[in-house]
Amino acid sequence: MSLGFEQAGFDVIAAVELDPIHAAVHHFNFPTTKTLVSSVIGLDANTILGRHNKTNGNRGVDVVCGGAPCQGFSLIGQRMLDDPRNQLVRQFVRLVVDLDAKYFVFENVKGLTVGRHRKFLRLLISEFEERGYAVTEPWRVLNARNYGVPQHRERLFLLGAKQGLPLPKYPDIVTADEPDLFCSTAVRPIPTCRDALEDLPDNEQFEELMTVDSVRVERWSAASEFAMEMHCMTEDCWHYSYPRNWDSRLLTSSMRTAHTEISRRRFLETSPGYVEPISRFFKLSPNGQSNTLRAGTDSARGAFTSPRPIHYDYDRCVSVREMARLHGYPDWFRFHVTKWHGGRQIGNSVPPPLARAVATSVIRALGITPQRPRHSLSLGSPSLLAMDMTEAAEFWDVEVPIKKRDRKNGLHKRKQHEIEIERLSAQRC
Repeated sequence: MSLGFEQAGFDVIAAVELDPIHAAVHHFNFPTTKTLVSSVIGLDANTILGRHNKTNGNRGVDVVCGGAPCQGFSLIGQRMLDDPRNQLVRQFVRLVVDLDAKYFVFENVKGLTVGRHRKFLRLLISEFEERGYAVTEPWRVLNARNYGVPQHRERLFLLGAKQGLPLPKYPDIVTADEPDLFCSTAVRPIPTCRDALEDLPDNEQFEELMTVDSVRVERWSAASEFAMEMHCMTEDCWHYSYPRNWDSRLLTSSMRTAHTEISRRRFLETSPGYVEPISRFFKLSPNGQSNTLRAGTDSARGAFTSPRPIHYDYDRCVSVREMARLHGYPDWFRFHVTKWHGGRQIGNSVPPPLARAVATSVIRALGITPQRPRHSLSLGSPSLLAMDMTEAAEFWDVEVPIKKRDRKNGLHKRKQHEIEIERLSAQRC
């Protein structure tokens, strides 16, 4: 959301993140944004605004955007209206009001629109209305594939404004399977997995990527328009965001995964566009889009790496950088060096092109013409990308708020899972 809003022309003055590791990675990518490592429960507006109020004369903020954790609404697993995690949705409403925001953007899973949860959604809209905000209706579920992202990913967006201000409209689609030549707006074909990944070197060419997440690639040639934008090779690649000073020769977030020969054979034998029956991993189709990229499990549930899809050309799962391309992240944007944290950071996030489309609609409602920045930004220290929980908590001077990753138990569970997969595979063979 931070990147998409910045690309649309907003200055992101503050971000709130409970997990110190994720906050450190955010700080690396957005070094001038005030990062608050805190729960939103009890967080007050003055703490968030702080320096902004001093330099801008209590001008307030134009928009508050966010997506409260969605486990209580997800279509996967139990769906409970009384899930205690849903209190964070109400905290979002409180902060919009306390910050006296002109506009808000609330993002959540599609599950909030289904069955019993529609009642919760109506209550949420009513609470905004009671607090002096109007909501653009009918609300809509947007699919990232219609906004320039090579991934099927549906998310609910609620757009709202202070009563009396123009309501933002939902953004028109920019990509479709079969663009209508007679449509009044320019609609392009949806980028494919090949468009997104073809120019990326195979990480298994580089022995060093067994232990580190980046390697220097001297020659880089992007094959598609999408890839050229992701590698910052087009004139409009930065949109209205601050250009970052970065080394375009580095292939980052590309640590290799050690697969067994049996797994590789299964991956190779699976047809593109189908699910491998043992692992249940989806194999990408070069001419299609990715399935929804997910975040994996947290430390309390074994810390399993996110279920990354299988590459269409190679007998392996995609790397974190390849996930990032399928999500619409440019190559300068960095993630935690581990596959576990990196995959979670992507799977839990809004694809930047989708966030940019929504943010552009809000800017239009504000009546603002965005301007391109006149200077670039340097990224943060690379050490921010490699911190464990203890180091990150010390960096932010906070207590460890997240249950420590149970590596021993997680490794045991993964080993048992791998043994069972290999056993089933041998039986089938």
